[in-house]
Amino acid sequence: MNSNLMTRGLRKFQDMLGKSRQPKPLDERGLEKLRAQLQECADGLGGEVSARQRALRLGETYQRLDEAGKQAFLRLIATGFGPDPEKVAQAHAEYQQAIGTPAQWEAEARLWSALRSPRTRILTQFNALPQGVRFLVELRVDLLRFLQDDPELASLDRELEFALSSWFDVGFLELRRITWNSPAALLEKLIEYEAVHTIHSWTDLKNRLDSDRRCYGFFHPRMPDEPLIFVEVALTDQLAGDVQQLLDIDAPVFDTRAADTAIFYSISNTQDGLRGVSFGNFLLKRVIDDLQRDLPQLKQFATLSPLPTLRRWAEKHPEAWTQAFLPGDLERLSRLAAIPATVDAVKALLEQPDWAEIPRLSRALQAPLTRLAAQYLLTAKNQERLYDPVARFHLGNGARIERLNFLADTSAKGLSQSYGMMVNYLYEPGAIEENVEALLRQGRIAASSSVRHAARAGSK
Repeated sequence: MNSNLMTRGLRKFQDMLGKSRQPKPLDERGLEKLRAQLQECADGLGGEVSARQRALRLGETYQRLDEAGKQAFLRLIATGFGPDPEKVAQAHAEYQQAIGTPAQWEAEARLWSALRSPRTRILTQFNALPQGVRFLVELRVDLLRFLQDDPELASLDRELEFALSSWFDVGFLELRRITWNSPAALLEKLIEYEAVHTIHSWTDLKNRLDSDRRCYGFFHPRMPDEPLIFVEVALTDQLAGDVQQLLDIDAPVFDTRAADTAIFYSISNTQDGLRGVSFGNFLLKRVIDDLQRDLPQLKQFATLSPLPTLRRWAEKHPEAWTQAFLPGDLERLSRLAAIPATVDAVKALLEQPDWAEIPRLSRALQAPLTRLAAQYLLTAKNQERLYDPVARFHLGNGARIERLNFLADTSAKGLSQSYGMMVNYLYEPGAIEENVEALLRQGRIAASSSVRHAARAGSK
């Protein structure tokens, strides 16, 4: 295959990634042909040009298939190209016999070789294509969808996740600041990918990229126009406790010369195919370094974060309500809202869409809902892991729970997820490692005295 044909093939493959075509089914004849193509990839015969040609053919075949065909394609790789059990058993036996002898290390190498799946060799051949990494990321989106009903795909998913973790190692990623002057196609992707606070318009986006804001993203050299994750930052002179104010497009632009605080108010992962590949913690650390270099007067680095699973957890734990809503709270709410002085009546009240708009009622709910949120953050677990995914991320990166903010997000999403509660996680550079160690070794959550007091008040 000459270089011109290879170039045309690569262009064709790149075009296919960006275009929708009429999908085709995979019949028995096509399945046998595909099995032969996969075997050629697994055997790895020929040189680099041959390997690219095989990867191109496989990629083109996959892109043309309908949903059932794609699932059959992935199932064939998962079930037909695993390690050879006999070779693994023999290599393992030889390794066991060689332990403690000079032959141990060679036996170990043979065991590793036997365990290396042909699936990995097949996937790796796409890595050499200009759009091959992107193809594999998109392929994993399909794989995760099929995996829900087809558990035999799990082995392929584990191997692909491991491969992507290597290829998307943070050492390969570029931190890039995104501004209003960035390419329009990139700005459109920010609007599309924003996962925390919806960007409603170009005016909204421009506000988030103004002079008192910063936006940073991680990019991979093989996907230079696709942010893998991005964070939005507001520069302020205080710990922000109201996301509506941060997102207000009519608010005056803050003078960054007076800023001493950076608020991370939105972090969005953009690629579903990279689920399980973690680089968000490195993003925040790199951004903090960048901000300290550009704005040395900044002294405080914190988030204004949602509590996305607070309501889900609270509805499963009735005891948390009785601890958070004291008898005096229930009596006061009973008088104000003309409801029975019971937790069930309060829950029904919180189902009403306008409760947050009634000042006297919302003031009566502030203390008990704050206690509920404090209990949730400090005690809620799911199989020994922190229940809240955002808390798991920030506390695992060394932050401290600094402050709970009542009615900080009164959007429909904020009220439905967390009764409008939000939380500030504080990153103190000098305490990050200590907080991580305490959480990993002792399970101790770093939290301010006010948050701990709120949790204790509810448990009495």
